[in-house]
This record gives sequence, structure tokens and C-alpha cells, in this order.
Amino acid sequence: MRMPQGSEMRLACWNVEWFDALFDAEDRLLLDERRARRYGVTRREQAEAVAAAIRAVDPDALLVVEAPNTGSRSGRSAVRALEGFAARFGLRQSAALSGFESETDQELVLLYDPSRISAKHDPQGPSPEPPRGLAALAAPSAEAPRFDGLYRRDVNGDGEAETHRFIRPPLELDLRHRCSGAALRLIGAHLKSKAGANGKDREAAAAQHLANRRKQLAEALWLRERIEAHLARGEDLVVLGDFNDGPGLDLYERRLGVSSLDAIIGTGAPPDRRLRTSETKVRWTPDHGWVPASARFHDAATGGTVDALIDFILISPGLAERAEPQWRIWNPWQDAALAREVETTRALTLASDHFPVSLDLKFALQSAPPASPIGI
Repeated sequence: MRMPQGSEMRLACWNVEWFDALFDAEDRLLLDERRARRYGVTRREQAEAVAAAIRAVDPDALLVVEAPNTGSRSGRSAVRALEGFAARFGLRQSAALSGFESETDQELVLLYDPSRISAKHDPQGPSPEPPRGLAALAAPSAEAPRFDGLYRRDVNGDGEAETHRFIRPPLELDLRHRCSGAALRLIGAHLKSKAGANGKDREAAAAQHLANRRKQLAEALWLRERIEAHLARGEDLVVLGDFNDGPGLDLYERRLGVSSLDAIIGTGAPPDRRLRTSETKVRWTPDHGWVPASARFHDAATGGTVDALIDFILISPGLAERAEPQWRIWNPWQDAALAREVETTRALTLASDHFPVSLDLKFALQSAPPASPIGI
């Protein structure tokens, strides 16, 4: 385990495949020899591998993508499940925080070390509640709606705005680094998958693929509007998660003119409005896919594997200039130094079909702790 210095902070994001299936209806961890939903491993093996991987990455705060389910009707709680998981394995990331409930069994949850990080759910944008009384007469807000609301945007090119909503609303946090006092806006996201049915009806499959890309693009544009608001206020911003999109345009995205990743980054925007990510050069290999890659999937067509770069940590330009960012994709198939760490490699390959992505930041230490308000 690394020894974090006072000025340093490590953030990470990780999509943990079928994490929810490791817990029962009361959010108790299932450490047994029954098969996990992840192919080829038992529930005990996967749970232990997830914990070992978190210890190896050792983030101060980890965005867990596809975290266990939260259900207002079922009584399930992703926070309770993950805090119980951390306690069972003695992880220093012992506190969990979630936001708006997902409509799926996949939540977005921040698992963090409360001795180094403080965090609160802090959604932005106008409330989704319809205005009443005098408020209904006011001009509509120019700010993008809150992520549990509705968003209107024309993405099918017919000139009429459609109504969109997130199935998995992004997690918006006010995050503070205790040692340095640095304040960040953090947005965790898990965008709509582009995958569609691959049945015999080619026309229907093509239509579904295009519809999924339009849905994903609408989510990305909504997210970009929120990013623009934070950049306009000069706030330090981190946007991270599984975007289900990577470099370049695919066949269907060419019809839309932009990829979701480019929309979120602001690729066509001026430099001071463009999010930053790793400077690593990305290349396409015909045998496997993207290098570097943040995920390795089974390819049903060939029986082999395909690598994909779809998990990212993006930061605002000012933060990139000041905080000496260092990114890492914890992919042992493409990281020779990591591959030599046999136990860590085993944990990463057993735990999920995605690999963690981490970001190290350095902040100037404050000369003295901030004064508390009078009476506190």
C-alpha cells in the first residue's frame, strides 16, 4: 500500500461487473462458493478480488460504477452494502455516498477515506418540480436541469426537441481534500450503452444501435451543459466514470456528427473550455482493439476478447495546470510493471471486465487549518 502524502490525493473510478450479485436482499455480503454472476469465479473469489484490487489501487476516493442496488421499494441500500463490504475487508475507504436512485440495479457510489476526504451530494440545476404561482411566470432557467429531471434536445435531426432523462442520474458531489483544503466539483457518470440487439433482423438491429447512440449523445450533451456551467464559474472539476464511448466515431456516430466522449470533453471548444485527460497516445490494433484499454470483453463473434477504452477521468484545464495530474489505467495486460505483481494481476482479472482508472493530484498545503465560524 502506498503512503499518501498530505498534499496528494488519488481519485479512481471502477466499473465492478455484477457487484450487486455479491449481496443478498438485506445487503449482506455473500462470501460462499456459489458461482458469481461474473463468469468463471465464485462469489467469495470475486469479493476477495475486488477488495484486493481496491487495496492495490489505494484511492482516497473511488467512484464505484455498477455499485449494488438501491431500492426505495425493496429497502436495498448501496451505501449500506458498500460500507459493510469495506468493514468486512478492513478497507480504509470506509464511507460511502450515493445520489439519485438509478432505475436499474446499477448505482453510482463514492467509496472514500473519511480521514482524507469529505464529500456531500450536491446536485446542481433547477429542481425537476414544476414551477407554481409566480415562479411559473418567470423566464425558464438557462441552466441545464437537475440530473433527476427532464432534458429537451434535438438529437435525431428533425428540428424538434425530444425529451430525455437519465436512467442512471450522474452523481454530483462537493468534495474536499482535508489535508490541503482543496475543493473540487466531482461528477460521476455511467452513460447509456451503445450496444444493441444482434439478431437476424439487420434493419431492426441497426435502428436500435442508432437509437442507443442518440440516447447516449443526449446524456453526454446534458452532462456537457453542466460542465460548461462549472467552467464558467472557474471551479475545479473532475468528471469520471464509464462513458460507454471512446476515441473516434463509429459507423452510427458518423450520422450524428460527434461522439459522446468528444461532446463531454468539448473537443471543438477553446482550450480553456476543454477537459483534460491522459496524454497517453491511443492507437487501434486490429487484433484486440484500443491500446490503452480500460476494459476487456468477451467477443461472442470470435470467441476471443476485445479491448475497449471507455472509462475516463477528465479534469478542468485550471486543475490540470496546477495539480500535476498523473493518470493510470490498471490494466495488467498492457502495463508491464503491473503484470509483474502477480497477486494484484490475479485480483484485477478476477474482479471485473473493467480495470480501475486512477488520477493522482498534488495540492499546495495550507499554512494553517481554516478557522471555524464563530459558535462552531
